[in-house]
Amino acid sequence: MYAQEGSGRDISCGHSLKYNRCIYSREVRASHIILNINASKSKLSCLLQHIAREYLLLIPFSRIGQPAFHPANMLRGAFQVARAAHHTLRSPCVRAAGSMFVVPRRHMSSSVPDISLGLTQDQIEFQKVALQFANDRLLPNAAKWDQEEIFPRDVLKEAAELGFGGVYVKDDVGGSNLSRVDASVIFEAMSTADVSTTALLSIHNMCAALIDRFGTEEQRQHFLPQLVTAERLASYCLTEPGSGSDAASLQTRAVKQGDHYVLNGSKAFISGAGESEVYLIMARTGGPGPKGISCILVEKGTPGLSFGKKEHKLGWNSQPTRAVVMEDCKVPISNLIGKEGEGFSIAMKALDGGRINIAACSLGGAHQCLVTARDYIKVRKQFGQPLSQFQALQFQLADMATSLYGSRLMVRDAAQKLDENHPQATVLAAMAKLRATDQCWDICDAALQMHGGYGYLKEYPIERFLRDVRVHRILEGSDAVMRLIIARSLLKD
Repeated sequence: MYAQEGSGRDISCGHSLKYNRCIYSREVRASHIILNINASKSKLSCLLQHIAREYLLLIPFSRIGQPAFHPANMLRGAFQVARAAHHTLRSPCVRAAGSMFVVPRRHMSSSVPDISLGLTQDQIEFQKVALQFANDRLLPNAAKWDQEEIFPRDVLKEAAELGFGGVYVKDDVGGSNLSRVDASVIFEAMSTADVSTTALLSIHNMCAALIDRFGTEEQRQHFLPQLVTAERLASYCLTEPGSGSDAASLQTRAVKQGDHYVLNGSKAFISGAGESEVYLIMARTGGPGPKGISCILVEKGTPGLSFGKKEHKLGWNSQPTRAVVMEDCKVPISNLIGKEGEGFSIAMKALDGGRINIAACSLGGAHQCLVTARDYIKVRKQFGQPLSQFQALQFQLADMATSLYGSRLMVRDAAQKLDENHPQATVLAAMAKLRATDQCWDICDAALQMHGGYGYLKEYPIERFLRDVRVHRILEGSDAVMRLIIARSLLKD
């Protein structure tokens, strides 16, 4: 049951809890939940109650009617934050500091350009939730995941509890049913802490949305409930060892035998391969060219499906990358997504959204590098004065901020056009990805240069962002492919 206006319900979460929807004036929106904790029964201190309450205040009430935003899930998240604060309070360094302590926070809205600029009130709320999750669960662990190549499966599930496992999947199967603009805001915010993990989550979202949009009702009901909760993860399988940018020349074949397809071939550079449970395979069921390609869903554990060695990469180290190999891999015909021959079209439509997502991840990484560089040159002194007093660095910082703001506008505009099914959505997505991924790489590189030798050390986060955003200019369509799409649109009669 969900909260109703003017009423409350008890929820059993190990504490005596009650929540109400509050009626606010026009000046204070009716978009928050207030958590009333029975202090006589609760084991939380007043401070932890406050932390839990503040966490819930970040959740927009407009999402409460969806399974991912069920009050039990939100309360679980609130107490996770409270428990984390409890551990912080108990740490020796905090106790030694005395009764007053400060938990470092990143106030992204105070930076220029403001990442909330131009957003609706609901989108600002989504952004706050994503930033808090990034601060609490991604930022403290991102460097360790990167250096030790740890895949944070449990953290992805926590993100899904906030509705981030199926951001633009319909709500009848548990999705959040948000827009592409909303998704770009969420992925950008999360990427300010960890580009690699957020990028994998964005690919998972792309796959879930593909099933939601093009799958049968039976496929939707069977696969999506576990995908939106991240109990199962999905991987997108288009690229092959011999077909990268020329995706329509892929060689993986699917031959119909009775009521099954038998697949043979391999896919290369697949994010999540070996860990994901669902693989969307683009395979040739007909003749040469794009019209001979179909999209077939293959589940982990299917006989004949195997994986190559884990690749060791420059960046994106919190997510595994492997080859996906099919040798007489037999799957039911019912696993066909759409119709035979529609696979390439489906793959390209999915990539329109995927390109916006990856561009948004670049924005997040570049934004954090810009803020970090700005703060660094304010305190770093050379020749008797802070670096921020040198006009050359001031101008460079101004150019970085201008490039970031322009890229963000292009990404959000392309996302809006995709939401509207605008006829130029594909070319605008290509423009946005080209511009954002190139400019954001330049911003990260400039931020590292401002740090000098310190920027090259792993103790500073700049080099991790630099490594993680570099691949964005290659995957989901390289820079050259983006230019090809744009040029073809310009030259079309």
